[in-house]
Amino acid sequence: MSTLIIAEYDQQRLRASTRSAITAAAVLGDAIDVLIAGENVGAVAEQIARLNGVRRVRVADDARYANPLAENLAPLIVSIANDYQAIISAATSFGKNLLPRVAALLDVDMVSEVTAIIDSNTYVRPIYAGHLNATVRNEAAVKIFTIRATAFEPAIEGDNTAAIETLAATEATSLAHWVGSAIQRSERPELSTASVVVSGGRSLGSAEKFQQLLTPLATKLNAAIGATRAAVDAGIAPNEYQVGQTGTVVAPDLYIAVGVSGATQHIAGIKDSRVIVAINHDPDAQIFQWADYGLVADLFDSVTELEKSLLH
Repeated sequence: MSTLIIAEYDQQRLRASTRSAITAAAVLGDAIDVLIAGENVGAVAEQIARLNGVRRVRVADDARYANPLAENLAPLIVSIANDYQAIISAATSFGKNLLPRVAALLDVDMVSEVTAIIDSNTYVRPIYAGHLNATVRNEAAVKIFTIRATAFEPAIEGDNTAAIETLAATEATSLAHWVGSAIQRSERPELSTASVVVSGGRSLGSAEKFQQLLTPLATKLNAAIGATRAAVDAGIAPNEYQVGQTGTVVAPDLYIAVGVSGATQHIAGIKDSRVIVAINHDPDAQIFQWADYGLVADLFDSVTELEKSLLH
């Protein structure tokens, strides 16, 4: 089965979520191509070519793809869709925005948030905020779906030397124009694939207190920083920190929830974590029902003491 993976990258580095999509595609067969679109993306294309399982890298290097507008990328994907039986992306904001447009242009159904692939037509995906798993069949001529990156191990680099092919750009759309972006630059691990995540809730009070309390602990643990939707909505944390059903789904080895109440949509994004540690001043907080370890204490005192007790 021939499969096309849509690559997502940041600062000339392929995102780990795309590596997970490659692993997922391997279940469908070994004819795996990866499409990367952007401007001056040769270095990223070479990274992809070294990943085990990749047959070919298709590169659309053009100024009109310098910014990831789904309105421009969707026609490009449609132009080569006849070469494939499946088109896959990770279920990130990028993939969730792009693939529904591709499915609409091809007039086929798509499946989102796939966590397991049974066969070429049958997949497993969570429903009801992750409380149930549904097994679904897709009989479309071209299977289009997003995968939950935390459900698949990232593909690794090996001795592979996949062919790199240049694609012509398609006509730019007039439907949308790139205005700008505000990106939080960080040397921390990527939130969706970090092995340790430290998250804060609205009870931290302000953006200044959020950073002051969580940053030292996250630095000691080499952890990604997350936040609840309530904290993001209150302006305490940036949008890219949001963890949960409407944010980033995580499955780290260790998830530390500081001042997190345990709303259903947040739990849906963390329940696959190997170990959950909750620190909350409210003994009746719902998060304690999901935590492996819980501490009822003042947030600021306990987290500060925890950070000081850790070795550098």
